[in-house]
Amino acid sequence: MSVLLRFNGASQRDAAVQQWLAAEPQALRAVARHWFVLMRQCGDTVLELFHDGCPVVCVGDVPFAYVNTYKRHVTVGFFQGANLDDPQRLLLGEGKFMRHVRIGPDVRVDSAALGELITASYQDILARLERGE
Repeated sequence: MSVLLRFNGASQRDAAVQQWLAAEPQALRAVARHWFVLMRQCGDTVLELFHDGCPVVCVGDVPFAYVNTYKRHVTVGFFQGANLDDPQRLLLGEGKFMRHVRIGPDVRVDSAALGELITASYQDILARLERGE
């Protein structure tokens, strides 16, 4: 049985998340905002918070995904990404749990496949919580 990471303070809409999504650099934040909105739309149980410098979506207090921007790319990350089915091989990283997808001007991404990863990440956390992990 795995122990899930948990964060305190998640809410329906977090003011710090809203501020971050509206900040510079606008081009990259627009990309991040697009993916974060899709994360928010996964279900009625989705909450959000600002953690470690980036917006995070949770089910209750358990995070399932995040977005972040860097100088030249956006990262869409998954807290339990190592366990996600990734037939398009979008996920990067070699950690025990987390994986991410990089998006940028020189890095194109299969939008449908990334959307499926977001949904799968949400469903995975719901299932883990149901099993009592």
